[in-house]
Amino acid sequence: MGRERFVPAPGPLDRLLRLFTDVRPGESTTALLLSVNIFVIFVAYYVLKTLRKALILTEQGPEFEAYMAAGTAVLLVGAVRVYGWFSARVPRRRLINVVTAVFVLCLVGFFGLTQAGVPVAIPFYVWLGIFNVMIVAMFWSFANDVYTTDEGERLFAIVGFGQSLGAVAGSAIAGGLIAALAPSAVFLLAAGALAGAAFVTGIVDGRERARTEAGLLRTTAEIPAATGEFRAASGAFRRPAEAEPEPARGAAFHLVFRNRYLLGIALIVLVLNWVNSVGEYILSATVEGVATATATAGGPAVEETIGRFYGGFYTVVNALSLGLQLFVVSRVIKYGGPRIALAVLPVIALGGYAFMAFLPILVAIRWAKVAENATDYSLNNTARNVLFLPTTREQKYAAKQAIDSFFKVAGDVLSGVLVFVGGVLAFAPRHFAMVNLALAAAWLGMALWVGRRYQRLAAETTG
Repeated sequence: MGRERFVPAPGPLDRLLRLFTDVRPGESTTALLLSVNIFVIFVAYYVLKTLRKALILTEQGPEFEAYMAAGTAVLLVGAVRVYGWFSARVPRRRLINVVTAVFVLCLVGFFGLTQAGVPVAIPFYVWLGIFNVMIVAMFWSFANDVYTTDEGERLFAIVGFGQSLGAVAGSAIAGGLIAALAPSAVFLLAAGALAGAAFVTGIVDGRERARTEAGLLRTTAEIPAATGEFRAASGAFRRPAEAEPEPARGAAFHLVFRNRYLLGIALIVLVLNWVNSVGEYILSATVEGVATATATAGGPAVEETIGRFYGGFYTVVNALSLGLQLFVVSRVIKYGGPRIALAVLPVIALGGYAFMAFLPILVAIRWAKVAENATDYSLNNTARNVLFLPTTREQKYAAKQAIDSFFKVAGDVLSGVLVFVGGVLAFAPRHFAMVNLALAAAWLGMALWVGRRYQRLAAETTG
């Protein structure tokens, strides 16, 4: 008789996390460490985001925000190219440590400038826009690299919970923290948080290399982060059966545009942010109109009505997104697969904007946006990151960085163009909703196509 394979019994953490997803023995620690990692990053980001708003309004005024968004988009192109070049030449741990160190040193620099009384609002605004997309994309590239397709589909729900909780916690403490401390002290606290996140990354890197790469001649401790291979379920690195010609090392945008699957993901990200930003404009324009009418009729001041509305709105969105992340995300991915998970948000957008187009009243717009935003921050965010599990390592590190940064900002830019054109044409909120309805239909078609392609890639890399 053959020797039976020993299967360890699930520990207490495994049993606890099984309430939320399919966790197998020994998987809890890494999943929780990754969750803590992204939690710390998002707490730091939301505190810095609140500080950015205070600085830009104090030093420059609200009109400068629109100008800085365009500058951020231009600088991102160069930043993504440098990142892609570097990721093709150094191992993943060094990549993460060096990139994190650059951002930490920038925060120390902002500390020094504020101590010297130098205005930092404009450079800090642009810097944070780059930091937000690049550091988060790098984290998810790493998470995709340490998990196989099967593991990521099961465990990303736990990792994503850290991101959702970090956004809530960061938003909750930001105001009080900034009121209690000088801006210079906030810069140093955020720098310390980033250094702590990099330390956790190092722990995960060591654990996962010991688990999956023991006995391999080539490991992620030596080979560059961005290579043309993928990690099979066995832990070994393999090239795709139909490997494409090698691009110039670090050519992040070339990777996207030459691969239909990656280009499909990029277009989804672009249209998602286009639709979402226009939806936010519809909501804010409607809220402002209601607040103005209420104040004219002798009710509360405009600022009070808007503040009360958005306070309740964000609370509901955050609470719903946390609940979805814990109890819904893993089950949708398990029983419907990433293809269905990816299609849920455009279906919600179709229904929501159809409702807005024919019934453009605040209560309808509010709940449509609650459903859209909560699903985006939970199920859709996890599903989009799952899409990179069966890709090569250069696609995980270089192409994902381009998609999650440049194409995301491009969607915001297109929404600004649409709002400008709509203002010239005297669009009402229902007209913007009709445009979003058409965009959501195209988005759904792209999501279904990318979902089918994902299934093929997953079968190829696990077979």
